[in-house]
Amino acid sequence: MMTRRTAFDARLDKKLAVEESESLGLVADSMDIRMELVRQMNAGEKTLAQVQAELAEIKRNAKKNGKVTRSQVWRQA
Repeated sequence: MMTRRTAFDARLDKKLAVEESESLGLVADSMDIRMELVRQMNAGEKTLAQVQAELAEIKRNAKKNGKVTRSQVWRQA
């Protein structure tokens, strides 16, 4: 009997693909980068607008730096 792939299974596979890509250093806007930006904002070093602008720049320059974004990995998985 053939089992169908559920939406839950698809999301789980995509999440694992993102985590694996991040661990290999292929993702420009990894959770580590994002958490560091949030830490800087919470410490008062940067404002929300500055953090958002920096994250947008990181995403924009990902391909030029030979990396991909989290959303690209999610869509490809």
